Amino acid sequence: MYAPDGGRSRFALRGSLSFVVGMWVSLAAPSALAQPDRIAQGEKIATGGTTQGAPACAGCHGAKGEGNADFPRLAGAGQAYLQAQLDAFASGARKNSIMQQFAQKLTPDERAAVVAYYSQLPAPGTAKPAAQVATPAELGAWLATRGRWTDQLPACAQCHGADGGGVGSQFPPLAGLSSNYIQEQLKAWKTDFRPPGPLGLMPAVAAKLSDADAAAVAQYYAALLTAIPAPAPQGAVNAAPKK
Repeated sequence: MYAPDGGRSRFALRGSLSFVVGMWVSLAAPSALAQPDRIAQGEKIATGGTTQGAPACAGCHGAKGEGNADFPRLAGAGQAYLQAQLDAFASGARKNSIMQQFAQKLTPDERAAVVAYYSQLPAPGTAKPAAQVATPAELGAWLATRGRWTDQLPACAQCHGADGGGVGSQFPPLAGLSSNYIQEQLKAWKTDFRPPGPLGLMPAVAAKLSDADAAAVAQYYAALLTAIPAPAPQGAVNAAPKK
């Protein structure tokens, strides 16, 4: 409905705005409501694989995404980070003979579901307090917490947090990752086997680390996680002998 001067009447404009707002709400609401279903789908894939041949993620990354010496933990990593990595494996931008073929057997929706599931799992331990005063002799702790500014090498803690627990959804936790895995990833950045990550920082950082530097930093972060002890069996406290 138009006003005599050729402009839209207030009535028509309000109606249009109401329609647009109504459409936005109707489109936005289902995604929020679907999140529990998406997480449930991700858990199903993570623990049982898919009919298209993608195996269960738990077979390599642990029953609760805790990881091991060869495969990184996924539990508690940022959603944006996990999504970027899984998509990079699927596209071939991140090269790994195992993960590429698995990621390519997942649809975009399935990858998003797996990411939603792992990102909401709790980390398998608590980060230890980082070294407050590292010395140059403690190479891993020094580089992780202080960097090496003579080479314009920033401290790892500046992006990954003082305790190595990760920052936001883009910078992943390092605490508790195996030394072997961390060193392999640093090599991958040096050889263009994985995307540069947020702000394109990691290839330049990795290039400034010698093999000895990388090993020291990797060993530092591998030890920077205190495992959460398993709960005592029910009745164990009462059954303990009195002294």
